[in-house]
Amino acid sequence: MSEQAGNGSEQAWKTAEALEYLTGFGNEHSSEAVPGALPLGRNSPQRAPLGLYAEQLSGSAFTEPRTHNRRSWLYRIRPSAAHPPFARIDNGALRSAPFTEAAADPNRLRWNPLPDPAPGTDFLAGLWTLGGNGDAAQRAGMAIHLYAANASMTDRVFSDSDGELLIVPERGGLLLRTEFGLLSVRPGEMALVPRGVRFRVELLDADTDAGAPARGYVCENYGQPFELPNLGPIGANGLAAARDFRAPVAAYEDSERPTEVVNKFCGNLWSATYDHSPLDVVAWHGTHVPYVYDLRRFNVLGSISYDHPDPSIFTVLTSPSDTPGLAGVDFVVFAPRWLVGEDTFRPPYFHRNVMSEYMGLIEGAYDAKAEGFVPGGGSLHNMMSAHGPDRETFDRASAAELKPQKIDDGLAFMFETRWPITATAQAAGADHLQRGYDDVWQGLQRHFRA
Repeated sequence: MSEQAGNGSEQAWKTAEALEYLTGFGNEHSSEAVPGALPLGRNSPQRAPLGLYAEQLSGSAFTEPRTHNRRSWLYRIRPSAAHPPFARIDNGALRSAPFTEAAADPNRLRWNPLPDPAPGTDFLAGLWTLGGNGDAAQRAGMAIHLYAANASMTDRVFSDSDGELLIVPERGGLLLRTEFGLLSVRPGEMALVPRGVRFRVELLDADTDAGAPARGYVCENYGQPFELPNLGPIGANGLAAARDFRAPVAAYEDSERPTEVVNKFCGNLWSATYDHSPLDVVAWHGTHVPYVYDLRRFNVLGSISYDHPDPSIFTVLTSPSDTPGLAGVDFVVFAPRWLVGEDTFRPPYFHRNVMSEYMGLIEGAYDAKAEGFVPGGGSLHNMMSAHGPDRETFDRASAAELKPQKIDDGLAFMFETRWPITATAQAAGADHLQRGYDDVWQGLQRHFRA
């Protein structure tokens, strides 16, 4: 099907409701919007079908092992090479690694949601960097961004050469128009746009146009692409099922309107105005594809005897590093689940961790924090910073009757990374930074009796 840009959130919502998907994580998918557009038996025939151009998009080196190789073949109306020069534009509130504006902070930090943006702010203009680590140019590390948007992107598309983007909406749904087709992602779901893939973000919900902005979180992964974690002794099933990941079917724009193409490259934004939409892929096949996943389909595994399991048991996706088991970044979700542990302190325990943790809240409440941790906000606990349940949660859980308990009134997640997360200057000095976060642990009494 041929897809043109929608007019307003109502049109975007109608488009999203009619979407179909391909299913499976890491599959060799294929799709064509026009029958016969996808060549058979070869990738680059002398003349591609229907007068299209054949083009390979490589998300990994040609020689990486087959199991880790990410590439797709695109059959498009114009080749990507047909564009004018790019020029630097202002980065706005978007920052990139290495993060050198301030020293890494060992203190526990927590933020309220982003303030509402100015009218007419789209997804790209609404990106605000909290912090990160590594070096984007070295393809190592990650960055944490938040977004707040009250307008759809119009005649503008974005791509990130520095890394893949894991998008977690907290308020308001998004329609992602990508080179591969369309994805709808709503609060309670996540979407992943691979490195280098061009896309446009339209708002799905009318109330975002009326003044309540769409909000959410973005993990920019500079390192190895996210993959499903190994299950080890869990066995063949559990956690996130490959079949629950949905990839788009081919849908193209045949537009002659001027379109701004913004590319994030080595930490800076660059812009060029094309005389056509680059979302003009009529057919494609491969493994370097965007996808969406419903976090409530996560198959939670936990203790049925005693003790709270380590949070690694809640890992949805992992970006491996050169050290087995030590992730560049993990994406972890605390989905609805039953707690049945006997003689067990059931909320997350007090701990210090060699990994650094950024937590966000999509809806409801988190079972380790009684107050102050709100949807759209987030907390940062850098490596070896002591954290855990606040005083009110500790007192309540220590005295609770240990009957089976369903945790289903909240949905939280975590970006966990091997390196300390350095906050940006704008995050360290933000008005929505909670200056009294340490107070939640005040009042934890001495109970020791020799």
